[in-house]
Amino acid sequence: MSNLYTQAYDQSINDPEGFWGNTAQDCHWYKKWDKVLDDSNTPFYRWFTGAQTNTCYNAVDLHVENGFGDRDAIIYDSPVTSTIRKYTFSQLKEQVSTFAGVLVSKGVLKGDRVIIYMPMIPEAVFAMLACARIGAIHSVVFGGFAANELATRINDAKPKVIVSASCGIEVTKIIEYKPLLDEAISLSDAKPDACIIFQRPQARAQLIQGRDYDWDLEMSDAVPQDCVPVMATDPLYILYTSGTTGQPKGVVRDNGGHMVALKWTMEAIYGVKAGQVYWAASDIGWVVGHSYIVYGPLLKGCTTVLFEGKPVGTPDASVFWRIISQHRVKTLFTAPTAFRAIKREDPKATLMKNFDLSGFEYLFLAGERLDPDTLSWAQNSLNVPVIDHWWQTETGWAIAANCMGLHHFKVKPGSPTKPAPGWDMAVLGDDGKPVKPGDIGALVARLPLPPGTLPTLWQNDQRYQDSYLKTFPGYYETADAGYIDEDGYVFVMARTDDIINVAGHRLSTGAMEEVIASHPDVAECAVMGVEDTLKGQIPLGMMVLNAGVDRDENEITKEVIELVRKKIGPVAAFKTATVVKRLPKTRSGKILRGTMRAIADKKTYKVPATIDDYTTLDEIEESLGKIGYGKKA
Repeated sequence: MSNLYTQAYDQSINDPEGFWGNTAQDCHWYKKWDKVLDDSNTPFYRWFTGAQTNTCYNAVDLHVENGFGDRDAIIYDSPVTSTIRKYTFSQLKEQVSTFAGVLVSKGVLKGDRVIIYMPMIPEAVFAMLACARIGAIHSVVFGGFAANELATRINDAKPKVIVSASCGIEVTKIIEYKPLLDEAISLSDAKPDACIIFQRPQARAQLIQGRDYDWDLEMSDAVPQDCVPVMATDPLYILYTSGTTGQPKGVVRDNGGHMVALKWTMEAIYGVKAGQVYWAASDIGWVVGHSYIVYGPLLKGCTTVLFEGKPVGTPDASVFWRIISQHRVKTLFTAPTAFRAIKREDPKATLMKNFDLSGFEYLFLAGERLDPDTLSWAQNSLNVPVIDHWWQTETGWAIAANCMGLHHFKVKPGSPTKPAPGWDMAVLGDDGKPVKPGDIGALVARLPLPPGTLPTLWQNDQRYQDSYLKTFPGYYETADAGYIDEDGYVFVMARTDDIINVAGHRLSTGAMEEVIASHPDVAECAVMGVEDTLKGQIPLGMMVLNAGVDRDENEITKEVIELVRKKIGPVAAFKTATVVKRLPKTRSGKILRGTMRAIADKKTYKVPATIDDYTTLDEIEESLGKIGYGKKA
């Protein structure tokens, strides 16, 4: 039976120019496009060639001109500084246009790069939009990143200006940014002309005369700037993502396609309209922060929440409910790891009962696999639709989702539902041929990709092709493995390199994690394949228990092993698991399975710059050593 999703999906695949051309009418253009989809230089497809627009104008000025200047654009909620501050669209325009004047005064022109190395404060958003306003290309680097990692990004982007702050705050810990920034610049071959530093009261930075400038002083006499028309195909930003070579890949996002796609997703996927409050509990250093803290909500005319805190510890596991209640949030988007942290601290969701969540309608989760146990806990606790969806830094928005603004499909635990409009998905075997429904293979998207996705990597077309297009010609390789069932539901089981081969059987570590996570005492877990002389690889499980569990860990481990044997079968050869205090993760919540696998196999590994806490690796080494793996075995 036809529904709005089916209609949109069918048109997006069969008539992409018609679908996206019609969608683009919702945006402001200084000049309309010559061609919606330009396929004259495959595999480098471009959207809306010939068009001129400005992303900042569409996200800020347009709402003011349409009479919504008094509507809240940003709610800054910072439990770590006990601050709540709101900015209307008119106030946002004033801040952004003035900071654009600061950038222009430092010589920044259309096409120049600006690195933004800041915490979750409004000034970071002002800086991003100010770059977009004058046609500069911003590259946001997660605040507090190690100096050598920041240096590699400076060398690649060659910024004219770097915008930073004196410090960030991690719960109660002050992290001074300026020494890291100074070291990164000293390590870099490329040197910025200027650094603009926002001084926070928690720590004042020492400024270097002639290079460093105080944000407030510069803003006090800057000349506000109007929006500059740019080509739809001009870059809006560069966002670096980890590469297998250790050299980060600079994902490029264009202005036109990005603007069209993101504005459309706000209502079609997330179910929010202009004027409603939307909250993505992430960081602007990640793609979620770009797409759904800054650009998506503001393009749609929503109020976006900028949260400087953690799901637990600022002050406790009730902070999400407080924000949803206080700011009347309609839709929340965060990572499953945030909910696992909340569930671990408050397994019966007793803290939730203290808040009025009557205005809350949807919870969206992404960034890693959503295990059915966390899904069930969130559904039962919140009593709202909990939507798993799947996407990547490279794609910029959801590859697969339950599109709440189009049609609400029945949820299947473990699946982000169906491909979003624009995404022509397939599952291929190692031979490059489609596999049967239900069989695991490589998840790929048929070219061309929809608007808003990466057109290439920054100044490296060849690496773009080698990284994403080479393995399966005519397709974008997601590097995720999974299957599509007979109903068209997508199941993302693991990264391709997390599919393990046990005595010739291809098995998903994700399927095993689902089973382990279903144990009532387990808060979260990770399974990786470790080397075995007999079977090639065998699975090894690491488990974190719920707060308050005081049962014998060996008994829990035995129960988990038996559970996997019962649900998946002896073929899994799952015989080894251990309890750990915590799992090593990136700051965005992704579990570092590859790093743990390298430790277990006694292989050298590069500690990811994105790691949340380095001490977790020492704990993992010790835990693995106790069960006969790693250097301490």
